Amino acid sequence: MKIRNVTLALLTSFLLLSCSGMAQDTLTSEDSLTPEERANLETFDDLDFRVFTGEEWDDLDLSHAEDVIVHWPDGRTTQGIDVHIEDLAALFVWAPDTRILEHPIRIAMGNYTSVVGVFEGTFTEPMPLPDGSFIEPTGQPFKLLMSTVGRWEDGVMAEEWLFWDNALFMEQIGLAE
Repeated sequence: MKIRNVTLALLTSFLLLSCSGMAQDTLTSEDSLTPEERANLETFDDLDFRVFTGEEWDDLDLSHAEDVIVHWPDGRTTQGIDVHIEDLAALFVWAPDTRILEHPIRIAMGNYTSVVGVFEGTFTEPMPLPDGSFIEPTGQPFKLLMSTVGRWEDGVMAEEWLFWDNALFMEQIGLAE
């Protein structure tokens, strides 16, 4: 049985919470969160629902450190908010309706958060490739769960791990079977 990236991220989040002895309180009630944990989750909601979905890149510094380290599902790691903005904005080139409008799971423990979002959009514009060529749009929608684990310092993410199932993603947009 194949374990998907999102499943692995969720299991990791639950294990972290279980080992901390805070799992029951943290998972059952946001009332048990510290002010810092609550603020980090609220900032995260704003990041996905307003900044990412609305492409308001000038506000990404409200949630990300200038030298943020980002670990992507394809295995690459980037550093710096400017690089992160370029990578995020590139998603909207070929899927201008890309959005995250809900976080069905939100977990916080100390300076870590783990949020599951519903990542969706439609492949309606040509997708640029590194060699300058393009993949023509398929018109296919995508909708999948993604998970982000964030390590926070001074109210912003210093490090971010992104997880989603790239095989399912490629299937949904019509680029794989």
